[in-house]
Amino acid sequence: MPSIQIDLPLDASVAARQELARRVGQIYADRMKVNADLLTVSIHALGDGGVWRCHEDEEPTPSALIMCDIRSGRTRETRAALAQSLIDACVDQFQLDSLWIKVEFTQHTRDEMYHPHLGGFNKDWAGDERS
Repeated sequence: MPSIQIDLPLDASVAARQELARRVGQIYADRMKVNADLLTVSIHALGDGGVWRCHEDEEPTPSALIMCDIRSGRTRETRAALAQSLIDACVDQFQLDSLWIKVEFTQHTRDEMYHPHLGGFNKDWAGDERS
């Protein structure tokens, strides 16, 4: 952790998914003030009909879902800026309708994120961590 999972309602090549992962890593590092090596990105290109937004009195709409598991401590404004930047990247790369891209955050304490390459559990977020 942190991790971002993106469910897309389309097919995407490995190169397209790798490019989106690169962009997401840059966005995350910039917005969350960390080094990108903390982030894991998974992109699920589920194909046409793979992700839907339900409506009360209408048929479901093709949609996308971005799940962000992050350390607690970021402001609402920081999380909103991250969410909008991630939506913008998906719209730009895959021409998705931004109205139907949902971003959800789950916030975790430092001891819920174990990074072997960093020697163990993460630390509490305390501001700009970029080296």
